[in-house]
Amino acid sequence: MNSVLRNTYLLLSMTLLFSAAMAGLAIVFNWPYPGPFIVLAGYFGLLFATAKLRNSGWGLLSVFALTGFMGATLGPIINMYLYAYANGSELVMMAMGGTGVIFLAMSGIALTSKRDFSWMGKFLLVGILVAFLAAVGNLFFQFQPLALAVSSMFVFLMAGLILFQTQQIVRGGETNYIMATVTLFVSLFNLFSSLLHLLGFAFGED
Repeated sequence: MNSVLRNTYLLLSMTLLFSAAMAGLAIVFNWPYPGPFIVLAGYFGLLFATAKLRNSGWGLLSVFALTGFMGATLGPIINMYLYAYANGSELVMMAMGGTGVIFLAMSGIALTSKRDFSWMGKFLLVGILVAFLAAVGNLFFQFQPLALAVSSMFVFLMAGLILFQTQQIVRGGETNYIMATVTLFVSLFNLFSSLLHLLGFAFGED
């Protein structure tokens, strides 16, 4: 295991724990959801700061600020599922389990396969941009079939991004463990939230 991959997995583990702690606080204290536009502004602002500071010690602080913020915004969403569905806790656990299985599977392929997945980069970039714009547009239209389609797209795109990013780390295409951590964390975050949305629609019990 090269040093970038080792440092990435170490930092990813720490940020996941910190984000989970922030989500837990949001759930326990019933923090309100700040709204999609505040979430987007906070996310992109902290992401920009992390990218600017990625080569300094301040970059680590920025990573924890970003992932903690994302955890705090995820808590109210989880709370919504816990209160809205009789089997809300099962849905959350299923989404967590599905996220873990997909992460392990994609990481395993990236670490062991001799195939070159670098061709996926442009495809993922375009796909994520399309899915993101569709999600933002649907904030105004509130069209459920589109929301489900976007969540489905994000599941496949985030799985692909985990595969692509991990192989980039292994093969030296990504040399900054802070940015590698951010990419994998955001992939896991979007994967979990998208799976939760799909599972809630398919298996949620009122």
